[in-house]
Amino acid sequence: MDNRGKRVLMSVLGVVICGVSVGMFKHAAVGVDPFQCLMSGLNAMIPIHFGTLYWIVNLVLLSVSLLLDRSKIGLATFINLFLLGYIAEFSQGLMGRIFPMPGLALRVGIFAFAVVSVCFSSALYFTAALGVSTYDAVALIWSERQNKIPFARCRIITDFACVLIGVLLCSLAGYTLRAISGVVGIGTLITAFFMGPLIAFFNKTVAEPFLYGRN
Repeated sequence: MDNRGKRVLMSVLGVVICGVSVGMFKHAAVGVDPFQCLMSGLNAMIPIHFGTLYWIVNLVLLSVSLLLDRSKIGLATFINLFLLGYIAEFSQGLMGRIFPMPGLALRVGIFAFAVVSVCFSSALYFTAALGVSTYDAVALIWSERQNKIPFARCRIITDFACVLIGVLLCSLAGYTLRAISGVVGIGTLITAFFMGPLIAFFNKTVAEPFLYGRN
């Protein structure tokens, strides 16, 4: 398989595995990443299929990205846009049928597996370098257009905004504190602190050797 074929395969696998992981995060109910906090809040206020809502929100973000900086948009962006939300919705439903009422230990196990798999998928997706997700593009473009603001700070601000808006929307939709803790919980903090190192590990040990060879 040539380099281009490997990149496309890595992008597709990355999005599929990431979608499955998001469904597992939601079923584990111990907290999701910041963007999924926002999506959960929007889904609470707009009761349509999660996959459809994900598509609509990302289409809006894509439009903004195309207007401001098209260089961040590529094939992988569109794969993410059209597939991830529906895969996540299917994954959550499947997990609900397999584990209809998981106890705390099982939920923690599902969450831990989801963290590892989403980091693995992110390593494939990022290393393929065929475009970034529309949410990732927001902080990247903001950082580059405002030279004095580093990307890390822009990402923290966008993540914080997503969490706040998600919690507010869930509250307005009548979610109980227990239900909200399933959206913003210990899992949200764990993803914030541990995903970076795990992604870097999978980059070096799996994604880069697959794309460029062991040597």
